[in-house]
Amino acid sequence: MLLTIRHDIRYHYATPVTYSIRQFRVSPASGASQIVRHWHVEAPGKLDAARDAYGNALHTLVLTKPHSEIHVSVTGEVATEALPDGRLFDEAGPIPLEHFTCATPLTMPDAAIRALAHSVPSLDTPASLVSLAERIGERVQYRSEPAYAAGTAALALASGFGDARDIAHLLLACCRARGVPARCVSGYFDAGADEVVTMHAWTDVWVEHGWISVDATQGAFAGERHCRLAVARDYEAAAPVRGSRVGGKEETLSVHVGIDTLWDQ
Repeated sequence: MLLTIRHDIRYHYATPVTYSIRQFRVSPASGASQIVRHWHVEAPGKLDAARDAYGNALHTLVLTKPHSEIHVSVTGEVATEALPDGRLFDEAGPIPLEHFTCATPLTMPDAAIRALAHSVPSLDTPASLVSLAERIGERVQYRSEPAYAAGTAALALASGFGDARDIAHLLLACCRARGVPARCVSGYFDAGADEVVTMHAWTDVWVEHGWISVDATQGAFAGERHCRLAVARDYEAAAPVRGSRVGGKEETLSVHVGIDTLWDQ
């Protein structure tokens, strides 16, 4: 499938900002599940390119002159592949697998998460991961509205609501509660014409000597409708945008994502 992606990010400030630094993880890499045809990131200043500790493409923007707005435009095309049983056929990566068994503040398990994690007999097959994702879906209702974002895996399970980040964190927490390596994936997802496109999150789980990619929000394996941007131990470290500023007072963030799909020939 060929995904044509447009991603606009706008920051507006009530008063001029005197200094700001923003880090962007909005550039996908070609790999087992996708081939980047072309990709362009446009910003109001020089973007310094690097790789972070997880191997993700990282662009840093530093603005030192007063500004009241930052507009970053991302466009590109990515050819994606279906993943049989969610298998990525990628190597483990630059980070030891043990790193992905450690909880973070966003994925810290409590008694309810541990009980959910042990509600399936094992997590050693692709099918068992989908079974766990389905159980998560029975317990936590997906809501894309910011007001329903729980913030942590434990709060999402307790409230019964969460966004894609919360649900991915809950699957991460369950896997790690059983000692299974799992990492968070940030990226784009084409949910169809009836859904508003937003940034998405899902989970890679290390099973049978390889990564299995599971979208717990969908209760299914990730596939050709997913475009991967970054991986990390949780979404905070894989987020498309992070940064800080001096001045500006109130900040308004506007994000628009559009995806057109075409079956690649």
